[in-house]
Amino acid sequence: MKLIVGLGNPGKQYDKTRHNIGFDVIDVLSDRLNIPLNQAKLKGVFGTGYVNGEKVFLLKPLTYMNLSGESIRAVMDYFEINDDELVVIYDDLDLPVGRIRLRQKGSAGGHNGIKSTIAHLGTQEFNRIRVGIDRPPSGMKVPDYVLGRFTKEEQAIMDETAKKCADACEEWFKKPFLQVMNDFNQ
Repeated sequence: MKLIVGLGNPGKQYDKTRHNIGFDVIDVLSDRLNIPLNQAKLKGVFGTGYVNGEKVFLLKPLTYMNLSGESIRAVMDYFEINDDELVVIYDDLDLPVGRIRLRQKGSAGGHNGIKSTIAHLGTQEFNRIRVGIDRPPSGMKVPDYVLGRFTKEEQAIMDETAKKCADACEEWFKKPFLQVMNDFNQ
């Protein structure tokens, strides 16, 4: 089994914000893999399907970012998914816009959705795809920045980046995550 989680905040007001890039990647995968997000339970909305004979879950936690781990843990427990069958996709202030970094473990780095995930999983060792959104301009508060929208130019980059993240997830269906990491880290 594989569980791919995109972090974000539910609600129209958060669509296409920097903090919701994880949701955007799940939307790309949902379309590509023909896995509709048609189940709303376990504190999230998700869909299930099969890729190369393997069951795949796509999840958007609906707990708001700071409590993302609640939904991830609930889905993993309910469907008996192991930590190594999980990948979490989220925004990262420490990477330039559009840059991605794949990791198998690490700290939260100040990201509240990852803090919650680590707390609920009881480990920092899970696959993740960090998506660069860059730092806010001088004088702008981080919450205002991450809940803001990309510029037109940045949005074009992020649309391509969401596709690249989806490509990495699809590679993971065929290869170990470590190999995908080596292929996709720039």
